[in-house]
Amino acid sequence: MTPAAPPDPAAGHELYLHIRVIISIVLGIAITRLLSGMARFIQHPGKLKVYPVHLLWVLIVLISATHFWWWEFGLAAIVQWRFETFLFVLLYAYLFALMANLLFPDALEEYADYRDYFLSRRGWFFALFIASMAIDLADTAIKGRAYLAALGPEYMVRLALVTLLALVAVRTRNQRYQLLFALFYLAYYISWIVRMYDPGRAVALG
Repeated sequence: MTPAAPPDPAAGHELYLHIRVIISIVLGIAITRLLSGMARFIQHPGKLKVYPVHLLWVLIVLISATHFWWWEFGLAAIVQWRFETFLFVLLYAYLFALMANLLFPDALEEYADYRDYFLSRRGWFFALFIASMAIDLADTAIKGRAYLAALGPEYMVRLALVTLLALVAVRTRNQRYQLLFALFYLAYYISWIVRMYDPGRAVALG
């Protein structure tokens, strides 16, 4: 019986580039939705009232989708791709597209404003957000144990804490909690990105 040939790094890289194109298309749709949605507030300032919590999550998803696009450079290290791995990574990108479309629906006729809409749909939004936390962990693990370990214990604590806070956000309509949670996560997430890509840091993400 002839032994299986070792994975071809060149073929794996070509497949990664092909997969990256599909991911880029999905993320492009998500980012376009968010940007066009924010533009509506400028186009119709008298018609659309800004809800701070909603707008903060728009910024969070926009930054997250952009960061994910960059983060996926790390997948270039995968030499042998499986179809299940491809579907998994694509599912991650789908989540951003779904969250973007939830944040900016096609119409608001059934709701008084974005505040009313966001609070009524918060269960769906935060369910997708929590799912993105779980998939983020698995996606990071795909890049290898060394990669996951190099992120340090803060990474795991962040995912666990944010998931817990999001579960509370699903249960409560309290305006102060919703605002503080969004502000906290936005500030912390930006801090996380800045620190992860510090040139002096030993780990190169993406």
